[in-house]
Amino acid sequence: MTILKLVSHGGPSLDIATQHGWLPAARYTDLRKVRSFKKLGMLDINWKRYCHQRHLSAAQQTRPFITVARDIETIDQIDVALREAASLSRFSEFVVVVPKVASLPTVLDRTQLPDYCILGYSVPTRYGKTELDPSVFSGPVHLLGGRPDVQRRLADRMSVVSMDCNRFTLDAQFGDYFDGETFRPHPKGGYEACLSDSVREIGRLWSDYKTDRRMRFWKRYERWRSQ
Repeated sequence: MTILKLVSHGGPSLDIATQHGWLPAARYTDLRKVRSFKKLGMLDINWKRYCHQRHLSAAQQTRPFITVARDIETIDQIDVALREAASLSRFSEFVVVVPKVASLPTVLDRTQLPDYCILGYSVPTRYGKTELDPSVFSGPVHLLGGRPDVQRRLADRMSVVSMDCNRFTLDAQFGDYFDGETFRPHPKGGYEACLSDSVREIGRLWSDYKTDRRMRFWKRYERWRSQ
């Protein structure tokens, strides 16, 4: 089985992506865009202005497959992030724990994380990134944001089970699409054409990537999907 693909955006982006098997995602601060969907694949956060109580309330309301815990940017945030992850796990199958600095070795030790946690790798962008080397991420990994080509290359160094990608929706606004290798002007143009072709090419990019369906991640996914 290939990975779960998630997108957080509005209107045509969500419609087109979900028609290709992607799952809808949304920040806990903006659930209006996903009201028409019966299931929410991922509940994301505003990591710069995080409010755990609002996040927890949104998780209880939406019951997503995965949600993202507070980013861990300093050593003293570890305990808080893991306590909050425990409360979020009541309403989500998995909680993504996102270490962002190289001085957090204990977070990367799988024996220290509960079974409802998976590690999140923040793909470098202007919005944010992790300073940790991909090689130290063990177990199932979720890729947060970034370019689709960069995400795919990272999967050769980590055991990726899911990713979220909004980059192609931004480029589509300027008439560009992802052609399987890079972003370039669409030959015919049009916002929805850019979206549709980008989603299709991103799917092809991952078509040869397989994960073990015996993993706990996939067993819980099948259970969540059937509920």
